[in-house]
Amino acid sequence: MFLTISTTGTPERPATDLGFLLHKHPDKSQAFSTSYGKAHVLYPEADVERCTAALLLEVDAVALVRRGKGKGRGGAPDAALAQYVNDRPYAASSLLAVALNDVFSSAVRGQCKARPELPEQTRPLRVEIPALPARGGPDLVVKLFEPLGWTVTVEAVALDTEFPEWGASRYVRLVLESESLTLAEALRHLYVLLPVLDDTKHYWVSSDEVDKLLRAGEGWLPAHPEHQLITSRYLSRRWSLTRQAMERLELVRLAEADDSEVEEIDNAVEETEETEDGEAANQTEGQAEEKAAPLAVQRRDAILAALRDSGAARVLDLGCGQGQLVQALLKDVRFTEIVGTDVSMRALTIASRRLKLDRMGERQASRVQLFQSSLAYTDKRLKGYDAAVLCEVIEHLDLPRLPALEYAVFGSARPRTVLVTTPNVEYNVRWETLPAGHARHSDHRFEWTREEFRAWAGRVAERHGYDVEFVPVGPDDPEVGPPTQMAVFEMSTAGTTTTTTSTFTNEKEAKAA
Repeated sequence: MFLTISTTGTPERPATDLGFLLHKHPDKSQAFSTSYGKAHVLYPEADVERCTAALLLEVDAVALVRRGKGKGRGGAPDAALAQYVNDRPYAASSLLAVALNDVFSSAVRGQCKARPELPEQTRPLRVEIPALPARGGPDLVVKLFEPLGWTVTVEAVALDTEFPEWGASRYVRLVLESESLTLAEALRHLYVLLPVLDDTKHYWVSSDEVDKLLRAGEGWLPAHPEHQLITSRYLSRRWSLTRQAMERLELVRLAEADDSEVEEIDNAVEETEETEDGEAANQTEGQAEEKAAPLAVQRRDAILAALRDSGAARVLDLGCGQGQLVQALLKDVRFTEIVGTDVSMRALTIASRRLKLDRMGERQASRVQLFQSSLAYTDKRLKGYDAAVLCEVIEHLDLPRLPALEYAVFGSARPRTVLVTTPNVEYNVRWETLPAGHARHSDHRFEWTREEFRAWAGRVAERHGYDVEFVPVGPDDPEVGPPTQMAVFEMSTAGTTTTTTSTFTNEKEAKAA
């Protein structure tokens, strides 16, 4: 199998810089041993104006069969029918992708010790592959490479030129051209997409392939319109690995959109006694009533009562965390559809274990769904529900991000009822073990007084056409109020007509935030 990479240059930026980038001297022909044969690197042309590097892989068909045992280990499905007569020595596949990654490893990583400034430079690139298996045909080849900045020229190879009526084979001749990519980006595209187009691998796909895919796909895969197909095929359609990769890609996408690190987005805490109730560590022996009924339990009871009063049947738990509220909702048959969302996949994994989704009966499982979503962005999956709950969620957002949440929930999803609970900072003085000036949880970005919370809720209600009432949760201290404050938003009868202009305004604010 054969692949060439060409570039052009000028006296100021000679094309022979390609030799520095690939760490292979243009004046030499070099050979490298691989597990399945020998790889050769040579330069058919190398001067200031044009330089071409060729990678030729001689596949040892006998070694391929001896090392593998059928599909997934021994190569393409064709090998099961004809182990010693197949297309593996001739068609670009995962064999060539692995050789490309091994032989040009420094270039793939974007490293060049001799000329460290070169890897970051874009340059004219032309990649030619004379025989590429493409399950999906030329159209799929274009769909995979064009979004990455390539100009794609793809030609289907006839089954037999003597008999054109037989039609095209599953092989194509491919030429890729670009002036906006670095060499490292180009090599990573090829490393991932060659086996994707072939739709098979010559080795067993294990969990470490997810890490390989995410490393090679960094910077381009999360936003690719065909990222789901790419992920599934690269991981040999193994469902569990594909799901794991898709979850991690979604976190990367959200982190990039939010200009933050993945660790900041996926910030679920470990499942401990404290996670059941963020204030549990601050309760004292004198608070016997709260020990008998923890604040977290009182909070859930208040939410359930408000949902029942609203007549809601289809409920969203936005920012569901580890699934405690979802679990409580499932126990009441009047809630016919329950959806829990969270930005943290770790939290959703814990919630799934808590709910025992893998062992749940079919009827019960049909009532519940968990999926990843960020409240900083609109999500069409959240539309059409009777009620939404944000239980101890808003205080985990930075204040400048609140307009985006407001629009996503009240402006876009627009459930009939919205319940929002948040700590009452005035009550903090009653926690004897909480130092003065400290928030109840290290991840709280703010904690509001009753007046501040009512002012915010009133503005949201007016802007989006809701009426709002306030319910104390926990012991209502005559001096400092309750430990938790809850706002119950109900869509007003005039809500649909009064929010058209304000929703448009808030959408602009949300995008700005």
